[in-house]
Amino acid sequence: MSNVVSPPPTALDRAVRKARWRILPLICLLYFIAYLDRNNVGFAREAMSTDLGLTASAFGLGAGLFFIGYTLCEIPSNAGMHRFGARRWISRILIPWGLLSMGTAFVVDDTSFAVVRFLLGIAEAGFFPAVVFYFTLWFPVRERAAVLGVFVLAQPIANMIGAPLSGALLELDGLGGLHGWQWMYLIQGLPAVLFGIVVPFLLTDRPSAARWLTHEEKAALETVISDDNSRVTAPNHRFFSALKDPRAWAYALLNFGMVLGIYGLAFWLPSIVEELGDFSPLQRSLVVAIPYAVGACFVLWWSRRADRTGKRAWHVTISLCVAAAGLLGAGSSLTISPVAAMVSLSVAAIGIYTAIGPMLSMSASLFSGAAAAAGIGLVGAVGNIGGFVSPVAVGWLTDLTGSTQAGVLMLAGALALTALGTWLFAGRRPEGDTTLALRPSDTITNSEA
Repeated sequence: MSNVVSPPPTALDRAVRKARWRILPLICLLYFIAYLDRNNVGFAREAMSTDLGLTASAFGLGAGLFFIGYTLCEIPSNAGMHRFGARRWISRILIPWGLLSMGTAFVVDDTSFAVVRFLLGIAEAGFFPAVVFYFTLWFPVRERAAVLGVFVLAQPIANMIGAPLSGALLELDGLGGLHGWQWMYLIQGLPAVLFGIVVPFLLTDRPSAARWLTHEEKAALETVISDDNSRVTAPNHRFFSALKDPRAWAYALLNFGMVLGIYGLAFWLPSIVEELGDFSPLQRSLVVAIPYAVGACFVLWWSRRADRTGKRAWHVTISLCVAAAGLLGAGSSLTISPVAAMVSLSVAAIGIYTAIGPMLSMSASLFSGAAAAAGIGLVGAVGNIGGFVSPVAVGWLTDLTGSTQAGVLMLAGALALTALGTWLFAGRRPEGDTTLALRPSDTITNSEA
């Protein structure tokens, strides 16, 4: 590539900086709401189980059915995202998911709970991969792990803030004749509906349509993204071509293993904390927030380091090993020391949440165009099956053994296997990192500036 084709560095820097400030805060807020709505069920488990007569297995099945609905509709939803654009499609996702999340307040037994969770998964299907695909339209490859790190930071923050918030709402038990868990679903589901109404006015589909970018900034950003796409190793950019690509399936399976750990921790951490002592709902939620607060502190640093070194596969491998070690320690120390268990759970949270950004940036860089939408959707769809398997398996093991310890150890084993798989598939082959290294002509020199 000649210097003529290279985008003016200052224009590119301004464009990326503006995109970060205009896009990331809103998207992170939406994901905060999404994560809160899908995981608040973990905080309601004890009260709901008592009021509705749910066993741990029934609760785990209902919680996990969200991901079956999500998985079934994830790839079709991403096709809609590519067809109709981010503004309309994300709005289409937000409104029904908010209404169904609020509708969880009115379930009466294990069947209605399972049905609502399944429908909630269908409604929310495609949101996460749609956002990942949306980022590929706005941010160069060398920025994506860091950008995705900011995005996934909404996960531990949602749990960190959502834990005491959910605990406080559970204290409203009896107000207006409703249980506390009913108030929790009603209040936490409403923001999704409200944002669904305003998102079409706040998001911009592509850089070319951004009125807040100058012509020079648009050209710089579109040029570098187009150049990134031209280096993608898959020449076929049709939607269904990605669904046949073995690399997409490999990353989908790795994502499956990673998601096992993410949602195993999210759904069952309140129950694990319950075994550590006699806490009120609010006290328990404050203790639950500790691992997420610790994990959040490392996400941006690790994601940026992965981008800077280009060794994303190795960063994922190390993170998953740390997560497995943390869960192994937590499972072993549940019966020994509450303090040791919390330290181990905090280590697990660090490993789990630092793995997400680099992992997703690898899979997101495999394809471009419609194939990218399909590939990202496939990785998310298979991965989210882990969101079903995880709570169901842990619930079954909890009923079988009378403790969450066996389930935690199972999750540790799954994360260890995923770390090994990441190293074997991605870490030992040049194309595994999907790092699109800067060409010599892309290097910005002082004279060019």
